[in-house]
Amino acid sequence: MKEQKESLKMDSDPVYTIGIASKLTNTSVYTLRLYEERGLIIPFKTDTKRRIYSKSDIERIRCIRKHLDEEGLNIAGIKAIWSLVPCWLFRPCSKSDQEACDAFVSTTEPCWGVAEKGSECIGVDCRSCKVYLLGGSCSDMKSMYKSYIFKN
Repeated sequence: MKEQKESLKMDSDPVYTIGIASKLTNTSVYTLRLYEERGLIIPFKTDTKRRIYSKSDIERIRCIRKHLDEEGLNIAGIKAIWSLVPCWLFRPCSKSDQEACDAFVSTTEPCWGVAEKGSECIGVDCRSCKVYLLGGSCSDMKSMYKSYIFKN
């Protein structure tokens, strides 16, 4: 368990500049900035606003590319799929939090991109949230939901 946490920590450490991330994912720098602007990725930013990417970010970008290139989705389609992730299953919140949270009702914005969040998520770094990290997995998301729902 401790080794798994260490591995996740190392995977989320920012180590790649935008240029290196571009080369590793065969994605232009302009496109990486577009993904950020559209809310598909949240790169780390230094004090001087340089974008730095982690291994998890690289996997997420590769997954985005797979959705676009192989599955025929567009950016709006990817966001719509991610907006349907039942974040309240991964980060349990009260009914009042759900009512105050745009992620509970939005079908176009994933939870990390909504304006109004429930108290459970205010101040939480979305980059480290299980819901955001699901986007780096290109496996069958429905199977992941089922395993989570029936396990808990």
